[in-house]
Amino acid sequence: MSNDPGLSAPRSAPTPYRVGFLLIDNFTLIALATALEPLRMANQLAGTELYTWKLLSIDGGVVRASDGLTVMPDEGTRGDNRFDLVIVVAGIDVFHSFSSGEVAWLKRQARLQVRLGAVCTGAYVLASAGLLNGYSCSAHWECLEAIQERFPRVQTNNRLFTLQQDRMTCTGGTVPMHMMLSFLARRHGRELSTAVSHMFVCDRVREESDSQPVPMLPRLASSQPRLAEVAQLMEANIEEPIELDELAALAGFSRRQLERLFLKHLGCTPSRYYLRVRLNRARRLLKQTSCSIVEIASMCGFVSATHFSRCYRKTMGRAPRQERVDICAPAMAGQALTDTGPQLPSASREALRRASTESTYGTCEKHVGSG
Repeated sequence: MSNDPGLSAPRSAPTPYRVGFLLIDNFTLIALATALEPLRMANQLAGTELYTWKLLSIDGGVVRASDGLTVMPDEGTRGDNRFDLVIVVAGIDVFHSFSSGEVAWLKRQARLQVRLGAVCTGAYVLASAGLLNGYSCSAHWECLEAIQERFPRVQTNNRLFTLQQDRMTCTGGTVPMHMMLSFLARRHGRELSTAVSHMFVCDRVREESDSQPVPMLPRLASSQPRLAEVAQLMEANIEEPIELDELAALAGFSRRQLERLFLKHLGCTPSRYYLRVRLNRARRLLKQTSCSIVEIASMCGFVSATHFSRCYRKTMGRAPRQERVDICAPAMAGQALTDTGPQLPSASREALRRASTESTYGTCEKHVGSG
């Protein structure tokens, strides 16, 4: 049992544990739901109000989620409510979705010794406030590079979630539920946490030590674990790429075996796959940081900016500079995407427009059919 007062409140605490969810514009609904629902279920199963919660926005006004739906918070940050835990819920385009007001409010919460958490890309907001300096931090893989480059005092990791002292951070999707189950287990014991997971038909509670998967074919890790190991080595060695012969030796293959496996299971050579891994990271850095193209070329293992630009244009279909132009254009112009399907609901079209600045936007377009 932790000595952290935020995790060791007794079962007979006279008042409920108060949780505030700070919604950042473009937040993802799944992250909010999977973080909040375990608290509701804990109350239901315990038959008492262990937890209360409120949805917050900077001004108390509606907040738009990444899917275009709007949510009316319970109150703004100017309210006089006190919280034991505040969780920042963010989502797409987090770099431009929060304000100095939210940062200032989070700093005030820290001064009040409120426990602070973040789900999905919310860790970026906490890091921007200087509230993760010296802490270990988990975040969605898509914004990890940005946190690493912009906030060197934050100790980023690739774990699904991290509970450390008075901070708790996690990746996105359904992972917030697992973080909250771990949180419940530390405060109330495994019996309640397990009962909550059973109510959500969760057949496996993921652990804090589990790593988030790298963006690769999902079935590869289970069907070809040694090949997945090579892919993970590539992901972990981008600034100084490992020679193919060394990669093969580390995984216990000959070079020819490794090439055959990549062609069979991934449809490309190991060298081509490695190049794509490095260029995908470059794409995220272009969209998420202000690093120069020369700096990004070096970070991604290219001998020169010229070589990097040539490879990027050939593989991605556009120049690195154009990638940055494409980020700013939709926001600056305030224009919606071209409406190629009048039957498309306006909320989904708006959600697509908002997602157009994300580093993963359009990366699977060549695989999308009309069926």
